[in-house]
Amino acid sequence: MTRTRAATPDDALAITRIYNQGIQDRVATFETRERSAAEVQEKLSEPYPAVVVLDTSREVVAFAWSRPYSTRPAYATIGDHGVYVAREARGQGYGEAALRALLQAARQAGLHKLTSRIFTDNTASRRLHLRCGFREVGTHRRHAQLDGDWRDVVIVEVLLDEP
Repeated sequence: MTRTRAATPDDALAITRIYNQGIQDRVATFETRERSAAEVQEKLSEPYPAVVVLDTSREVVAFAWSRPYSTRPAYATIGDHGVYVAREARGQGYGEAALRALLQAARQAGLHKLTSRIFTDNTASRRLHLRCGFREVGTHRRHAQLDGDWRDVVIVEVLLDEP
């Protein structure tokens, strides 16, 4: 049975492994430098929601986290987010469990919107977000370079205070 819970700094090693896989695979982030457990632990100590998904062995197989969309006060209730699943656990519903748990945690934290940018060719993530109530609101063309190639991203958002 899949279980979700709030992420804690004790999850830093597992989250670091999964996040670094996402960096290595070049399908989910513009980040190119792998992160240390200390860096992830610091991020997990921030006040924005983060969740983990545990498999039947109680191992962390996925996570979702959020951060402020902007430092401007007008955007204080908007979170930017990411969802990552361990390579060996992809395609088994763990990403959806992570994202749905993050949506609940974000509502409880008083956020009114979550947003993100997804590589246009990351169809699995795009489908996941649509299933979880997000809508695609536009495309940033040539948004940034990854390994010397310009990449387009789709902007997604969900309003958390809508039924």
